[in-house]
Amino acid sequence: SGFNSIGHMDTMLRGRHQIGHYKEGEEFIQNVFHLLFQIFTGKEKSNLSICWLQYEISKVVQCLQAKKKKKLKAQGRKSKKLAKNFLKAPDNRNNLSLWKLYAYLEWLLGNTDDARKVFDTALCTAGTGGLKSAQLCSLSLLYAQLEVELLESLEGAVMSRAVHILTKLTESGPYVPYSGQVLSVNVLKARKTYEHALQDYLSKAPVSDQDQVSDTDQLVSLVGCYALFQYLTVGIDAAVSIYTQTSEKLEASGSQKCENTGENFGILNFPTALEAVTLLHTNLLRFHMKISVYPLNPLREALSEALKRYPSNQALWRSYIHIQRKSHSASKARRFFDSVTRSTNSLEPWLFAIRAEQMRKKLIEKVQRADVGEIYCTIPETGLTNRIVALFEHAVQSENGTHCPLLWRMYLNFMV
Repeated sequence: SGFNSIGHMDTMLRGRHQIGHYKEGEEFIQNVFHLLFQIFTGKEKSNLSICWLQYEISKVVQCLQAKKKKKLKAQGRKSKKLAKNFLKAPDNRNNLSLWKLYAYLEWLLGNTDDARKVFDTALCTAGTGGLKSAQLCSLSLLYAQLEVELLESLEGAVMSRAVHILTKLTESGPYVPYSGQVLSVNVLKARKTYEHALQDYLSKAPVSDQDQVSDTDQLVSLVGCYALFQYLTVGIDAAVSIYTQTSEKLEASGSQKCENTGENFGILNFPTALEAVTLLHTNLLRFHMKISVYPLNPLREALSEALKRYPSNQALWRSYIHIQRKSHSASKARRFFDSVTRSTNSLEPWLFAIRAEQMRKKLIEKVQRADVGEIYCTIPETGLTNRIVALFEHAVQSENGTHCPLLWRMYLNFMV
């Protein structure tokens, strides 16, 4: 066919099927990975393995979203084979990041028991670094988060597997797999340990740039583990207070650093600890609203504040659109999009503003086509079409928008 797009474009719908990974583009990407794999050695090779496995996981996630069971099975087999080959390499046997991705892959494929075995094996072989090991914290956090997602309510959560994982992390001893109960005394000890660890971390002097990346990861994982632990053992307010306290401290140290050095945190620290903590905070609020009754306002405020600060964070925008869909009044969201697009050069606010309006249009069209009598004469639809066209026009006139192929293709697609 001459040429084909590489990777995938999930925003473009083509008839009934969504555009997925093209065969030619896919071959190209696989060739790049294979070639690089022969060139790299040591740490670089491990990092490449992680990137490759993350890419495979993204394809599994796409199959899950498109609900293609056959394709998911085939993709799962390929991805698992690749993950096992990576872990067989002598350099990677103790690489917790790879173990973590492999366990996550098993979990996504629906093999919960196998995933738990992989997680438990990784935790047992990881040694006794406890809260001082960034990789161990990160692994425990993902394991606990996945377990929490299986909970239907917070009743009895104190005895859950997630609490066991987060409690064991603080004990700095060898990991023991979950046996069905958690001792109250261990929970109390763990809470004290988390509290001291977080205080020590936040009062620490700024580190050199080299250590900053691992230091950021370490802090984010620690805050995530502590907040999740408090959420399960005390409640949502206790978890939110940890996020608030950490954010305030990070904001203060961030502005202080800017004054001292005349520059910001530097690209090394991307995404900044504050951004990652905000993401954990909003995700927890979203989850809590799913399993129990909780007002929408705290989440809306947290997202609005975060998006003013990080206008190019796609995960935050996705959450924002998701909660705005539940509201019948679009004016608040429109005003917010308008204020953010005025104050930033990044393209994400434009893309998500357009996406939100398109979703709204789709919803209204669905209602109009419903066989319920005279409803369709009450909602004039042309206003939305004109609004979307105006948004596209403004977006392609912005500096970044002019050079964004995705935006132009979405515009053409919409006009057709």
